[in-house]
Amino acid sequence: MADGRVPPHGGPHLSARQQTLRDRIVAAIDHKRAAGMKPAEAVADYLRDAAFTTLNRFVALKMLEARALVQECVTRGDASSGFAEFCGLAPGMRLTDGGGYRLYLECVFDELSTEVKVLFDRRDPASALWPRRQTLDALLAVLNAENLAGIWAEDETIGWVYQYFNGQDERRRMRDESQAPRNSRELAVRNQFFTPRYVVQFLVDNTLGRMWLEMRGGSSRLVGRCEYLVRPEGEDLGPRTKKDPRDLRILDPACGSGHFLLYAFDLLIEIYEEEWDEPGEPAKSSVTRRTLREDYATIDDLRRALPTLILENNLHGVDIDPRCAQIAALALWLRAQRAWGNAGVRAAARPRVRRTHIVVAEPMPGDRALVDEFAGRIEPPLLRDLFRKMVDEMRLAGELGALLRVEDAIAEDLRQARAAFVRQQQEPNGFLPGLEPTQRQSALDLSGIDDDDFFHEAEARMADALGIFAEVATGGAATRRRLFVDDATQGVALIELLRWRFDVVLMNPPFGAGSLAAKSEFERGYPRTKNDIYAAFVERGVELLRPRGLLGAITSRTGFFLSSFHQWREEVLLKEAPPVVFADLGYGVLDSAMVEVAAYCLEKCQEEAS
Repeated sequence: MADGRVPPHGGPHLSARQQTLRDRIVAAIDHKRAAGMKPAEAVADYLRDAAFTTLNRFVALKMLEARALVQECVTRGDASSGFAEFCGLAPGMRLTDGGGYRLYLECVFDELSTEVKVLFDRRDPASALWPRRQTLDALLAVLNAENLAGIWAEDETIGWVYQYFNGQDERRRMRDESQAPRNSRELAVRNQFFTPRYVVQFLVDNTLGRMWLEMRGGSSRLVGRCEYLVRPEGEDLGPRTKKDPRDLRILDPACGSGHFLLYAFDLLIEIYEEEWDEPGEPAKSSVTRRTLREDYATIDDLRRALPTLILENNLHGVDIDPRCAQIAALALWLRAQRAWGNAGVRAAARPRVRRTHIVVAEPMPGDRALVDEFAGRIEPPLLRDLFRKMVDEMRLAGELGALLRVEDAIAEDLRQARAAFVRQQQEPNGFLPGLEPTQRQSALDLSGIDDDDFFHEAEARMADALGIFAEVATGGAATRRRLFVDDATQGVALIELLRWRFDVVLMNPPFGAGSLAAKSEFERGYPRTKNDIYAAFVERGVELLRPRGLLGAITSRTGFFLSSFHQWREEVLLKEAPPVVFADLGYGVLDSAMVEVAAYCLEKCQEEAS
């Protein structure tokens, strides 16, 4: 019910299939309540998830049709050629109630879910609802309108859909009810502002483009490609140590629908091909210990591998809104398909995209019983302690996103466990009298660990255990477990990502006040930048950079002149990451946001010698 009340059992009028669907929906709502939502909020949030996921899927099908990646399936509704062929194989599918067309589309979803699982996986509880025939017809009429025919070939289209799913009325109501966002969803909705293409290009050109140009001593194909690259006459560009492109890491810590990552993808294609052609001394991959030309004998071999190389090695994104993961992952997958098409790689010959590094920042499982059940099954026992620690540390991930310094606490636990493990290995008969581990160390049960490499593969072992745990249940219990596993997997991925350091960080971060739910933790963690969340994102972005890494951001311009930002200017910008280029853009840049903005790039200083 809309007020959040859920009857304990479905009515006798439900068929067996409908009862199964009801169980999945109830499990999804219970999962949201376990994470702290009120009953009515949980129901409303589930309905919103279902509506947005359905819309995204049909938008995605239009975009796939435009790229000839699927047969016509929605452009003419149930008169589409794909459905006609389907009915040729199963003539009984032309049902008057639309059930046959639904089955056909669900088969298309199943096929696509092998690569774009985050959007098309029908095990997602949001798939339990299907629009009524009248609603579906109205949706298809909007998507197939003639005035929209030109947009479906653009990779950014689905980002525009995300931007306008939540209307101005909802944003206005949120601000009227509370000056600061009250939770992670309000923080996300209030800051859904599309970054214009020219701003994206300006920031990527002057970070990733500039870095690659410096690595090549000022001579690169990118000079002609990066039209917004700022190069004052006589500027000293280096020197900068050269890297194999596979070792360049780029992060957007508030990625939205992935526009920075999409343009970075374009530049990376040029970068990889230029490095493959390097006549001098090419760099070697830190993983393969070989150059690109040694690993890919011909340029065609490289172009066949390029999209997966970029998605698996270079591009990373974090956001607090799970719907962003759907959109950003889809947009990157579509961009990969376009790259293969441009390289003449037939669809059947294209490698599968197994994963993108797009991570949802949200609390790990809120169901304490499932936490205890799962933790009790993990081997070796140290993982039980580590998993529980992760759950505790991630409780505010949905409010703070990439601002959460969860990697520090986890790293400390791993360091202490490693030291204790090494000592135990050196003393096979136990600790000598007086040298017993401290109370903190003894709390980490080291039994069952047989090699030092365990600490390098803890995340992988945990992911394997989660996969097994998800399969051992049926019915509503299976849905609850799967939701638990999805949240836990995202949590592990976020911790793993935040332990890395990046060459380039790009962002259009939230601005204004942070979420009230994390106010005290935010202010304690960011005393220099607590007056505005965008300043904290810049501070955190600099922290996540490698020495001499570059950060590009579009934010409010207030930080450059208001006295309340003096610590940000003096301690973060001037001491840690001085500006490389600055553009004062003013009003009218971020769509309907009434804020004057600036776009700027910073370079992190070399770390001081210890």
